[in-house]
Amino acid sequence: MEKDTTIGKEKIAGLFDAGTFVEIGAYLKREGGDLTGVVCGYGAVNGKLAYAFAQDSDRQKGAFDALQAKKIETVYEMALKNGAPVIGVFDSIGAYVSDGAGALSAYGKLLACVSRASGTVPQIAVIGGVCSGMAATAAAMFDAVITVKEVSKLFVNAPFLVGREVGTAEYAAENGLAAVSAASEDEAFAIARELISMLPSNCEEGTYADDPMDDVNRLVAVDGLTGRALCEAVADCGRFLEMGECYAKETVTGLAKVGGVCCGFVAGNGSVNGGVLTGDGAKKAARLISFCDSFSIPVVTLIDSEGVAVSAEEEGSPLAAQLGKLAMAYATADTAKVTVVTGKAWGAAFTLMGSRGLGADLVYALPTASVSVMAPESAVAFLWNDRITEENTRAALVEEWNATCAAPEAAAADGSIDDVISSAELRSRICSAVYMLLVKSGNATARKHCNLPL
Repeated sequence: MEKDTTIGKEKIAGLFDAGTFVEIGAYLKREGGDLTGVVCGYGAVNGKLAYAFAQDSDRQKGAFDALQAKKIETVYEMALKNGAPVIGVFDSIGAYVSDGAGALSAYGKLLACVSRASGTVPQIAVIGGVCSGMAATAAAMFDAVITVKEVSKLFVNAPFLVGREVGTAEYAAENGLAAVSAASEDEAFAIARELISMLPSNCEEGTYADDPMDDVNRLVAVDGLTGRALCEAVADCGRFLEMGECYAKETVTGLAKVGGVCCGFVAGNGSVNGGVLTGDGAKKAARLISFCDSFSIPVVTLIDSEGVAVSAEEEGSPLAAQLGKLAMAYATADTAKVTVVTGKAWGAAFTLMGSRGLGADLVYALPTASVSVMAPESAVAFLWNDRITEENTRAALVEEWNATCAAPEAAAADGSIDDVISSAELRSRICSAVYMLLVKSGNATARKHCNLPL
């Protein structure tokens, strides 16, 4: 029997270092000799072992069947045994309908594989064509979904059933399903390779420090910066991989190396609606924190937020539940957590975005930061309204509140902030904190006995 050589194999080989891809199950075929619509194998990604499967629309239009599930299951078994990440390239019209319930059971096996690997090895999904129905459910379970503009179709129910256009790459990005939207398949593969290179191979390996490609003590000019621009200023060589750029833009999340260490970033984007915490923004941040904690990746939080969103629409999100998820994500994560108040931290935003009370290891603030129990104007109206006179105007009292009650030194005085740091030293102080916490353990170091003073 001849070994199969197809376009699908050439496609999956593009994920790996040249000459390193090894195919698994190359001779497996359906009864009657038809090729099953997936290519599986392993190889090196910038020298790191990784596994992959790629559905091939040129083979029976990528129709999913029991044999395809078996091949993917083998990939996952090997990946888990060897503690290496998995990349899945989705491109299929759906189930092999003539297989009946067998095709539905095959989807169950796929979902089980993804579920068992979740939190153990990183999983990156690339939507290389149509990804519909149960396949869309499986892709959504991956740690990161990468779509290709004008190519990807990602939906549970087809547009003609829903009654409007859904499932495009743009639609997936705007609804938070896609972490990154690439301009081409080559770019999507490059992003997947970058993620594999940055991330730990498995949950036991945890994060580590590579040789930094940037000066750890590099001074930065961050005054006036917020959101993505601020993350880029702190990141090594300014390289910040934003996740969910088109979704909940008031909160920025992503990955970057800081001093050679891969870190997750959560940042309030003060340039969009004051960086207020919305239900979608809280959900977006909680997902990244949970992912980082699974693989012991440090979380750096940069606060610039005017508080929690106020609207009937947000209350129906439901806002309280989404904020609760964010609080639980921070509180239960035992990975390293470093927080810096870089702008406004008003009301619940200070509490919910990685505060000392929620378990942050270190909390810093810039000299220009504003830490207030509520918006200064509201605080003056609530607490100091009786002090307003013709000479002592409301504007003057707001200025006084900002200079005293909302000053970062006031928060540092009660231990809510560890230090007020120079804005130019923001990068170096974050690097120092991450290095110090790199081997953080949830338990105190065990000892045999004390050393007697003899």
